[in-house]
Amino acid sequence: MDTGKMLGYLENLRENNDREWYHAHKQEYKEANKEFEDLIRELIAGIGTFDQSVLHNEPGDLTFKLVRDTRFGHDKSPYNPAFRAHISSKGKLPVPVGYYVMIKPGSGSFLGGGLFADMFKDATAMIRTYIAEHGREWEDILQTPDFQKMFTVQGTALKNVPAGFDKEHPQAQYLKFKSWYLEYPVCDEDIRDGEAFVRQAVKIFQIMKPFNDYLNRALEGFSMPAR
Repeated sequence: MDTGKMLGYLENLRENNDREWYHAHKQEYKEANKEFEDLIRELIAGIGTFDQSVLHNEPGDLTFKLVRDTRFGHDKSPYNPAFRAHISSKGKLPVPVGYYVMIKPGSGSFLGGGLFADMFKDATAMIRTYIAEHGREWEDILQTPDFQKMFTVQGTALKNVPAGFDKEHPQAQYLKFKSWYLEYPVCDEDIRDGEAFVRQAVKIFQIMKPFNDYLNRALEGFSMPAR
């Protein structure tokens, strides 16, 4: 697993973010993408030691395309110079939540978990209700020493506690959220040693698992909207 090849390709794409360069270097992309899929395969095996629900996945089914949707943003560069994957019991779908990997040279790489998407109103409502009813369990997870050392819960949020929920609830600050996720930043040097990076990532994801499990209990019965 040559993670340096991944980083090198992404660095070059960042500096040459246009379709002409991309198509002229398709072979380099294929080689770098293979290294990323090898990395994901190793992560699946490592995560599988404590979460067997992910073991059936194939790496190629978990990754996201480099092509960006430029229709609505000011940035019209056609590619996102990052390798990304989501590992869960149902692949790369945002629900159930799982383990997210983003390799983006510079300062953009991180290991993540939880619900990043905030456009699913039913999912947001289910998690808010679950936190309101199981607040102590939520607090216990967030106050675990290893969790506190590694993570801060992030997400888009309302200014106020939404209607129907107790404004004085002990977890009121989290009832404002529309998404609940974790990010653990990693630097390029961490990634260059592929074997060490896999070991580090597996440890981080294992600490993350109770958070993911909690959200997945909250989301039990949720169905992704039909396209």
